Amino acid sequence: MNLVSGVKIIIPSQVTGVVLLSVGLWWKFMLGPYMLLISSGPSNVPYLLTGTGGFIVLFGLFGCFATCRGRPWMLKLFAVSLSLVFMTELVAGISGFVFRHEIKGTFLMTYSDAVMRYDGRDDRSLAVDGVQRRLRCCGVHNYTSWLSSVYFPLSGIPASCCVNFSDCSGADLKNATLAAHKVYKQGCYELVMSFMDGNVGIIAGVTFGIAFSQVLGSLNVLLETDKH
Repeated sequence: MNLVSGVKIIIPSQVTGVVLLSVGLWWKFMLGPYMLLISSGPSNVPYLLTGTGGFIVLFGLFGCFATCRGRPWMLKLFAVSLSLVFMTELVAGISGFVFRHEIKGTFLMTYSDAVMRYDGRDDRSLAVDGVQRRLRCCGVHNYTSWLSSVYFPLSGIPASCCVNFSDCSGADLKNATLAAHKVYKQGCYELVMSFMDGNVGIIAGVTFGIAFSQVLGSLNVLLETDKH
């Protein structure tokens, strides 16, 4: 196999590795706090993405070395590794699509619990505030979700629900009737679920596209090595 052919085969896998590595790091550092609201325990997804991406990048360097050395057995090992990564991604993608309803149920349960136990100080409470500010929503289904929380009798509805902070006093937030005109109307659960439903096809398409590119790379490596 010549160097140009090898580079053409290896570059797509390297791009895939960098993409997965970047998504894993972004998930860990940008979405990390919000993961407390999505699952009942710590998530290993960002570590899995980062590890897989790093593995592909490092093994891509091995593929470059194998190309330069002209060792077919090394290239075949590289192709087999890409195929294994493809199978892992395919199983993960299908599992996520099939069990998306269970994921919704888990999010509803964990987010409702975070609202009920909100204290304005712990990590989950700060994550709730972040979601309400960014999505411009309030409570689980609407602002009335806060009326049965442990926080409401003491401090009312959290200020992160306010549409306009300058016109949203603590006294307003302790009065359910007044607060109804000061806070966001839509609940956060519906917004998050609408986003998931609207983008599940895109996410699935990108996932299978990345996986398919690895299959093509593996086939190209095997075909090229068989020629020699």
